[in-house]
Amino acid sequence: MTAGGLLRVAWQSLVRNPFRSLLTILGVIIGVGAVITSMAIGAGAQAAVQAQLARLGSNLIVVVPGSVITGGVQLGSGARQSLKFADAVAIKNDVPGVADVAPQTYMNAQAVAGGANWATTVVGSTPEWIAVEVYTLSSGRFLTDADITSGAKVAVLGATVAQNLFPSSDPLGKSVVVKDVPFTVVGVLAAKGQSSFGRDQDDQIIVPISAMQLRLNGQNWLSSIFVSAQSPDAVNSVVSSTEALLRLRHELTPRAPDDFSVRNIANVQQAASETSQVQSRLLAGIAAVSLIVGGIGIMNIMLVSVTERTREIGIRMAVGARERDVLLQFLVEAVLLSCVGGAIGVIAGIGASYATSQGAGWAVVIEPASVALSFGFAAAVGIIFGFYPARRASQLNPIEALRHE
Repeated sequence: MTAGGLLRVAWQSLVRNPFRSLLTILGVIIGVGAVITSMAIGAGAQAAVQAQLARLGSNLIVVVPGSVITGGVQLGSGARQSLKFADAVAIKNDVPGVADVAPQTYMNAQAVAGGANWATTVVGSTPEWIAVEVYTLSSGRFLTDADITSGAKVAVLGATVAQNLFPSSDPLGKSVVVKDVPFTVVGVLAAKGQSSFGRDQDDQIIVPISAMQLRLNGQNWLSSIFVSAQSPDAVNSVVSSTEALLRLRHELTPRAPDDFSVRNIANVQQAASETSQVQSRLLAGIAAVSLIVGGIGIMNIMLVSVTERTREIGIRMAVGARERDVLLQFLVEAVLLSCVGGAIGVIAGIGASYATSQGAGWAVVIEPASVALSFGFAAAVGIIFGFYPARRASQLNPIEALRHE
Protein backbone atom coordinates (compact mmCIF):
# COMPACT_ATOMS: atom_id res chain seq x y z
CA MET A 1 0.00 0.00 0.00
CA THR A 2 1.26 3.47 -0.84
CA ALA A 3 2.00 6.12 1.76
CA GLY A 4 -1.08 8.07 0.69
CA GLY A 5 -3.23 5.00 1.06
CA LEU A 6 -1.85 4.27 4.54
CA LEU A 7 -2.58 7.84 5.66
CA ARG A 8 -6.11 7.70 4.21
CA VAL A 9 -6.92 4.40 5.94
CA ALA A 10 -5.37 5.63 9.20
CA TRP A 11 -7.37 8.85 9.09
CA GLN A 12 -10.62 7.03 8.37
CA SER A 13 -9.96 4.76 11.34
CA LEU A 14 -9.40 7.73 13.65
CA VAL A 15 -12.43 9.77 12.57
CA ARG A 16 -14.61 6.69 12.95
CA ASN A 17 -14.35 7.25 16.74
CA PRO A 18 -13.59 10.98 17.08
CA PHE A 19 -14.34 11.28 20.79
CA ARG A 20 -12.11 8.33 21.67
CA SER A 21 -9.35 9.70 19.43
CA LEU A 22 -9.60 13.10 21.15
CA LEU A 23 -9.33 11.53 24.59
CA THR A 24 -6.37 9.47 23.37
CA ILE A 25 -4.37 12.48 22.20
CA LEU A 26 -5.33 14.63 25.18
CA GLY A 27 -2.19 13.59 27.05
CA VAL A 28 -0.02 14.50 24.06
CA ILE A 29 -1.77 17.88 23.73
CA ILE A 30 -1.20 18.67 27.39
CA GLY A 31 2.40 17.42 27.25
CA VAL A 32 3.41 19.41 24.17
CA GLY A 33 1.61 22.52 25.41
CA ALA A 34 3.24 22.24 28.82
CA VAL A 35 6.73 21.76 27.36
CA ILE A 36 6.41 24.81 25.10
CA THR A 37 4.92 26.96 27.87
CA SER A 38 7.51 25.94 30.46
CA MET A 39 10.41 26.47 28.06
CA ALA A 40 8.99 29.86 27.01
CA ILE A 41 8.72 30.94 30.66
CA GLY A 42 12.21 29.62 31.38
CA ALA A 43 13.71 31.39 28.36
CA GLY A 44 11.86 34.58 29.30
CA ALA A 45 13.19 34.40 32.85
CA GLN A 46 16.71 33.85 31.55
CA ALA A 47 16.40 36.84 29.20
CA ALA A 48 15.07 38.99 32.07
CA VAL A 49 17.96 37.97 34.33
CA GLN A 50 20.48 38.71 31.58
CA ALA A 51 18.90 42.12 30.97
CA GLN A 52 19.08 42.94 34.67
CA LEU A 53 22.70 41.84 34.91
CA ALA A 54 23.58 43.76 31.77
CA ARG A 55 22.50 46.90 33.59
CA LEU A 56 25.32 46.36 36.06
CA GLY A 57 27.76 47.15 33.28
CA SER A 58 29.62 45.46 30.46
CA ASN A 59 32.61 43.31 31.45
CA LEU A 60 32.43 44.92 34.86
CA ILE A 61 34.97 44.46 37.66
CA VAL A 62 34.39 46.01 41.07
CA VAL A 63 37.22 46.82 43.49
CA VAL A 64 36.19 47.49 47.10
CA PRO A 65 38.21 48.08 50.26
CA GLY A 66 39.04 45.02 52.34
CA SER A 67 37.87 43.96 55.77
CA VAL A 68 39.20 45.23 59.08
CA ILE A 69 39.10 43.75 62.59
CA THR A 70 38.19 46.07 65.48
CA GLY A 71 38.14 44.69 69.02
CA GLY A 72 38.12 41.14 67.66
CA VAL A 73 35.10 41.90 65.45
CA GLN A 74 35.42 41.35 61.67
CA LEU A 75 33.67 44.36 60.13
CA GLY A 76 33.47 42.81 56.68
CA SER A 77 34.41 43.86 53.18
CA GLY A 78 34.48 47.62 52.55
CA ALA A 79 35.39 48.60 56.11
CA ARG A 80 39.00 49.63 55.33
CA GLN A 81 40.02 53.02 54.00
CA SER A 82 42.59 51.51 51.67
CA LEU A 83 41.46 52.67 48.23
CA LYS A 84 42.50 56.14 47.02
CA PHE A 85 41.83 58.19 43.91
CA ALA A 86 45.42 57.59 42.82
CA ASP A 87 44.70 53.83 42.77
CA ALA A 88 41.96 54.37 40.21
CA VAL A 89 44.29 56.51 38.07
CA ALA A 90 46.98 53.82 38.25
CA ILE A 91 44.53 51.09 37.19
CA LYS A 92 43.46 53.20 34.23
CA ASN A 93 47.02 53.95 33.12
CA ASP A 94 48.93 50.78 34.00
CA VAL A 95 46.57 47.78 33.65
CA PRO A 96 46.32 46.41 30.09
CA GLY A 97 42.86 45.68 28.73
CA VAL A 98 41.03 48.36 30.74
CA ALA A 99 38.41 50.39 28.88
CA ASP A 100 37.20 52.78 31.61
CA VAL A 101 37.66 53.31 35.34
CA ALA A 102 35.15 55.07 37.59
CA PRO A 103 36.21 55.75 41.20
CA GLN A 104 33.22 56.22 43.49
CA THR A 105 32.37 57.38 46.97
CA TYR A 106 28.86 57.35 48.45
CA MET A 107 26.79 58.92 51.16
CA ASN A 108 23.13 59.08 52.09
CA ALA A 109 21.74 62.60 52.38
CA GLN A 110 18.60 64.69 52.21
CA ALA A 111 18.33 66.65 48.97
CA VAL A 112 16.28 69.85 49.03
CA ALA A 113 14.91 71.83 46.07
CA GLY A 114 12.50 74.65 46.77
CA GLY A 115 9.72 73.25 48.94
CA ALA A 116 10.51 69.62 48.10
CA ASN A 117 13.00 67.28 49.71
CA TRP A 118 14.03 63.68 49.13
CA ALA A 119 16.30 61.22 50.96
CA THR A 120 18.63 59.68 48.41
CA THR A 121 22.15 58.41 47.70
CA VAL A 122 24.78 60.91 46.59
CA VAL A 123 27.54 59.42 44.41
CA GLY A 124 30.81 61.18 43.81
CA SER A 125 32.51 60.02 40.62
CA THR A 126 34.12 61.01 37.32
CA PRO A 127 32.93 61.40 33.68
CA GLU A 128 33.66 57.68 33.06
CA TRP A 129 30.87 56.71 35.48
CA ILE A 130 28.08 56.95 32.90
CA ALA A 131 29.85 54.55 30.51
CA VAL A 132 30.94 52.05 33.15
CA GLU A 133 27.51 51.96 34.80
CA VAL A 134 25.76 51.89 31.37
CA TYR A 135 23.46 54.88 31.85
CA THR A 136 22.16 57.36 29.29
CA LEU A 137 21.00 60.96 29.64
CA SER A 138 17.43 62.04 29.12
CA SER A 139 18.40 65.72 29.16
CA GLY A 140 21.35 68.00 29.79
CA ARG A 141 24.94 66.80 30.08
CA PHE A 142 27.06 64.62 32.34
CA LEU A 143 30.11 65.51 34.39
CA THR A 144 33.23 66.74 32.58
CA ASP A 145 36.95 66.65 33.35
CA ALA A 146 36.75 70.40 34.02
CA ASP A 147 34.11 69.74 36.70
CA ILE A 148 36.45 67.27 38.41
CA THR A 149 39.48 69.57 38.21
CA SER A 150 37.63 72.60 39.61
CA GLY A 151 35.46 70.73 42.10
CA ALA A 152 32.42 72.31 40.48
CA LYS A 153 29.15 72.29 42.39
CA VAL A 154 27.15 70.59 39.64
CA ALA A 155 24.90 67.55 39.83
CA VAL A 156 23.23 64.99 37.57
CA LEU A 157 19.93 63.65 38.91
CA GLY A 158 18.56 60.14 38.65
CA ALA A 159 15.05 59.89 37.23
CA THR A 160 13.46 59.13 40.63
CA VAL A 161 15.14 62.10 42.31
CA ALA A 162 14.19 64.44 39.45
CA GLN A 163 10.57 63.28 39.62
CA ASN A 164 10.32 63.85 43.38
CA LEU A 165 12.20 67.15 43.60
CA PHE A 166 10.84 68.66 40.37
CA PRO A 167 7.51 66.90 39.71
CA SER A 168 6.13 69.57 37.38
CA SER A 169 9.15 71.50 36.09
CA ASP A 170 12.41 71.03 34.22
CA PRO A 171 15.24 70.58 36.76
CA LEU A 172 18.01 71.76 34.40
CA GLY A 173 19.68 74.92 35.69
CA LYS A 174 17.91 74.75 39.04
CA SER A 175 19.57 74.30 42.41
CA VAL A 176 19.59 71.23 44.66
CA VAL A 177 20.93 71.63 48.20
CA VAL A 178 22.79 68.71 49.81
CA LYS A 179 24.15 69.23 53.34
CA ASP A 180 23.79 73.01 52.95
CA VAL A 181 25.81 72.95 49.73
CA PRO A 182 23.92 74.13 46.60
CA PHE A 183 24.52 72.14 43.42
CA THR A 184 23.35 73.26 39.98
CA VAL A 185 21.54 70.56 38.03
CA VAL A 186 23.24 70.09 34.66
CA GLY A 187 21.70 66.77 33.58
CA VAL A 188 19.06 64.11 34.23
CA LEU A 189 19.68 60.39 33.70
CA ALA A 190 17.26 58.25 31.71
CA ALA A 191 15.24 55.84 33.86
CA LYS A 192 16.86 52.45 34.36
CA GLY A 193 14.45 50.80 36.83
CA GLN A 194 15.15 48.39 39.64
CA SER A 195 18.20 46.18 39.77
CA SER A 196 17.98 42.39 40.12
CA PHE A 197 18.51 42.98 43.87
CA GLY A 198 15.48 45.28 44.15
CA ARG A 199 17.43 48.56 44.41
CA ASP A 200 16.05 51.61 42.61
CA GLN A 201 18.89 52.50 40.24
CA ASP A 202 17.32 55.90 39.52
CA ASP A 203 17.33 57.07 43.14
CA GLN A 204 20.72 58.82 43.19
CA ILE A 205 22.51 62.09 42.55
CA ILE A 206 25.87 62.11 40.77
CA VAL A 207 28.35 64.88 41.65
CA PRO A 208 32.07 65.38 40.87
CA ILE A 209 34.18 63.22 43.17
CA SER A 210 36.32 66.24 44.04
CA ALA A 211 33.28 68.22 45.17
CA MET A 212 32.07 65.20 47.14
CA GLN A 213 35.35 64.82 49.03
CA LEU A 214 35.95 68.53 49.58
CA ARG A 215 32.44 69.79 50.33
CA LEU A 216 30.26 66.88 51.48
CA ASN A 217 31.93 63.92 53.22
CA GLY A 218 35.48 65.13 53.73
CA GLN A 219 36.88 61.68 52.92
CA ASN A 220 40.06 61.08 50.95
CA TRP A 221 39.34 57.39 50.35
CA LEU A 222 37.02 55.61 47.92
CA SER A 223 34.01 53.39 48.52
CA SER A 224 34.75 51.42 45.34
CA ILE A 225 36.41 51.49 41.95
CA PHE A 226 34.39 50.26 38.99
CA VAL A 227 36.54 48.93 36.14
CA SER A 228 35.26 48.05 32.67
CA ALA A 229 37.38 45.64 30.62
CA GLN A 230 37.74 46.09 26.88
CA SER A 231 36.29 42.63 26.13
CA PRO A 232 35.01 39.53 27.95
CA ASP A 233 38.29 37.76 27.14
CA ALA A 234 40.24 40.50 28.91
CA VAL A 235 38.31 40.31 32.21
CA ASN A 236 40.44 37.63 33.90
CA SER A 237 43.72 39.30 32.97
CA VAL A 238 42.44 42.68 34.16
CA VAL A 239 41.43 41.12 37.49
CA SER A 240 44.83 39.52 38.08
CA SER A 241 46.73 42.62 36.93
CA THR A 242 44.61 44.88 39.14
CA GLU A 243 45.25 42.68 42.17
CA ALA A 244 49.02 42.68 41.52
CA LEU A 245 49.09 46.45 40.95
CA LEU A 246 47.14 47.27 44.14
CA ARG A 247 49.29 44.96 46.27
CA LEU A 248 52.37 46.75 44.92
CA ARG A 249 50.89 50.22 45.46
CA HIS A 250 49.74 49.36 48.99
CA GLU A 251 53.20 47.92 49.79
CA LEU A 252 51.82 44.58 50.98
CA THR A 253 54.33 41.87 51.87
CA PRO A 254 53.97 38.42 50.22
CA ARG A 255 52.44 36.99 53.41
CA ALA A 256 50.09 39.93 54.04
CA PRO A 257 46.45 39.49 53.01
CA ASP A 258 44.86 41.81 50.49
CA ASP A 259 43.45 45.04 51.94
CA PHE A 260 41.00 45.16 49.05
CA SER A 261 38.66 42.80 47.21
CA VAL A 262 38.22 42.43 43.45
CA ARG A 263 34.85 41.11 42.30
CA ASN A 264 34.25 39.82 38.79
CA ILE A 265 30.64 40.57 37.81
CA ALA A 266 31.05 38.34 34.73
CA ASN A 267 31.16 35.33 37.05
CA VAL A 268 27.87 36.41 38.59
CA GLN A 269 26.35 36.77 35.12
CA GLN A 270 27.53 33.31 34.10
CA ALA A 271 26.23 31.72 37.31
CA ALA A 272 22.85 33.40 36.91
CA SER A 273 22.64 32.31 33.27
CA GLU A 274 23.48 28.71 34.15
CA THR A 275 20.92 28.71 36.96
CA SER A 276 18.21 29.95 34.59
CA GLN A 277 19.12 27.27 32.05
CA VAL A 278 18.90 24.52 34.69
CA GLN A 279 15.51 25.79 35.83
CA SER A 280 14.25 25.91 32.25
CA ARG A 281 15.40 22.34 31.57
CA LEU A 282 13.87 21.14 34.84
CA LEU A 283 10.50 22.65 33.92
CA ALA A 284 10.67 21.10 30.46
CA GLY A 285 11.61 17.71 31.93
CA ILE A 286 8.65 17.77 34.28
CA ALA A 287 6.32 18.75 31.44
CA ALA A 288 7.75 15.96 29.24
CA VAL A 289 6.33 13.43 31.69
CA SER A 290 2.89 14.36 30.33
CA LEU A 291 4.06 13.32 26.87
CA ILE A 292 5.08 9.91 28.19
CA VAL A 293 1.69 9.55 29.87
CA GLY A 294 0.09 10.51 26.57
CA GLY A 295 2.18 7.86 24.80
CA ILE A 296 0.97 5.21 27.23
CA GLY A 297 -2.59 6.30 26.46
CA ILE A 298 -1.96 5.90 22.74
CA MET A 299 -0.52 2.41 23.28
CA ASN A 300 -3.52 1.34 25.36
CA ILE A 301 -6.02 2.60 22.81
CA MET A 302 -4.11 1.01 19.94
CA LEU A 303 -4.14 -2.34 21.78
CA VAL A 304 -7.89 -1.99 22.21
CA SER A 305 -8.17 -1.13 18.53
CA VAL A 306 -6.20 -4.26 17.56
CA THR A 307 -8.57 -6.39 19.63
CA GLU A 308 -11.65 -4.74 18.13
CA ARG A 309 -10.36 -5.06 14.56
CA THR A 310 -8.98 -8.59 14.75
CA ARG A 311 -11.45 -9.87 12.14
CA GLU A 312 -10.64 -6.91 9.86
CA ILE A 313 -6.94 -7.75 10.15
CA GLY A 314 -7.68 -11.38 9.25
CA ILE A 315 -9.61 -10.34 6.14
CA ARG A 316 -6.77 -8.05 5.03
CA MET A 317 -4.25 -10.85 5.42
CA ALA A 318 -6.54 -13.31 3.63
CA VAL A 319 -6.71 -11.04 0.57
CA GLY A 320 -2.95 -10.63 0.39
CA ALA A 321 -1.83 -8.08 2.99
CA ARG A 322 1.62 -8.84 4.36
CA GLU A 323 2.76 -8.53 7.94
CA ARG A 324 4.64 -5.37 6.99
CA ASP A 325 1.46 -3.80 5.57
CA VAL A 326 -0.49 -4.43 8.80
CA LEU A 327 2.45 -3.21 10.90
CA LEU A 328 2.70 0.01 8.91
CA GLN A 329 -1.06 0.55 9.01
CA PHE A 330 -1.28 0.54 12.80
CA LEU A 331 2.03 2.33 13.22
CA VAL A 332 0.87 5.13 10.92
CA GLU A 333 -2.35 5.39 12.95
CA ALA A 334 -0.36 5.79 16.16
CA VAL A 335 2.01 8.37 14.64
CA LEU A 336 -0.93 10.26 13.13
CA LEU A 337 -2.61 10.38 16.52
CA SER A 338 0.50 11.77 18.19
CA CYS A 339 1.20 14.26 15.38
CA VAL A 340 -2.35 15.62 15.47
CA GLY A 341 -2.05 15.89 19.23
CA GLY A 342 1.34 17.54 18.83
CA ALA A 343 0.01 20.14 16.38
CA ILE A 344 -2.88 21.01 18.68
CA GLY A 345 -0.45 21.07 21.61
CA VAL A 346 1.83 23.53 19.79
CA ILE A 347 -1.09 25.91 19.26
CA ALA A 348 -2.21 25.46 22.87
CA GLY A 349 1.35 25.97 24.18
CA ILE A 350 1.90 29.19 22.23
CA GLY A 351 -1.50 30.48 23.34
CA ALA A 352 -0.83 29.54 26.97
CA SER A 353 2.57 31.27 26.83
CA TYR A 354 1.10 34.55 25.64
CA ALA A 355 -1.78 34.24 28.10
CA THR A 356 0.73 33.74 30.92
CA SER A 357 2.68 36.77 29.77
CA GLN A 358 -0.43 38.95 29.66
CA GLY A 359 -2.12 37.62 32.77
CA ALA A 360 0.79 37.14 35.17
CA GLY A 361 3.10 39.74 33.68
CA TRP A 362 5.91 37.19 33.20
CA ALA A 363 8.39 37.56 30.39
CA VAL A 364 8.16 34.69 27.89
CA VAL A 365 10.34 33.89 24.88
CA ILE A 366 8.99 31.29 22.43
CA GLU A 367 11.93 29.79 20.58
CA PRO A 368 11.35 27.88 17.31
CA ALA A 369 13.73 25.18 18.56
CA SER A 370 11.47 24.45 21.55
CA VAL A 371 8.43 24.15 19.28
CA ALA A 372 10.26 21.81 16.89
CA LEU A 373 11.62 19.76 19.78
CA SER A 374 8.19 19.36 21.37
CA PHE A 375 6.53 18.34 18.12
CA GLY A 376 9.37 15.96 17.24
CA PHE A 377 9.15 14.36 20.66
CA ALA A 378 5.40 13.91 20.20
CA ALA A 379 5.99 12.12 16.88
CA ALA A 380 8.65 9.95 18.53
CA VAL A 381 6.15 9.05 21.27
CA GLY A 382 3.76 7.81 18.58
CA ILE A 383 6.43 5.61 17.03
CA ILE A 384 7.73 4.22 20.33
CA PHE A 385 4.39 3.51 21.96
CA GLY A 386 2.64 2.55 18.74
CA PHE A 387 5.16 -0.06 17.66
CA TYR A 388 4.12 -2.78 20.12
CA PRO A 389 0.39 -2.72 19.21
CA ALA A 390 1.30 -2.58 15.51
CA ARG A 391 3.70 -5.47 15.90
CA ARG A 392 1.08 -7.46 17.77
CA ALA A 393 -1.47 -6.84 15.02
CA SER A 394 0.95 -7.91 12.28
CA GLN A 395 1.70 -11.22 14.00
CA LEU A 396 -1.93 -12.35 14.28
CA ASN A 397 -2.71 -15.72 12.72
CA PRO A 398 -5.00 -14.97 9.74
CA ILE A 399 -7.15 -18.11 10.32
CA GLU A 400 -7.58 -17.37 14.04
CA ALA A 401 -8.28 -13.72 13.22
CA LEU A 402 -11.07 -14.69 10.77
CA ARG A 403 -12.68 -16.86 13.47
CA HIS A 404 -12.66 -13.95 15.95
CA GLU A 405 -16.07 -12.54 16.80
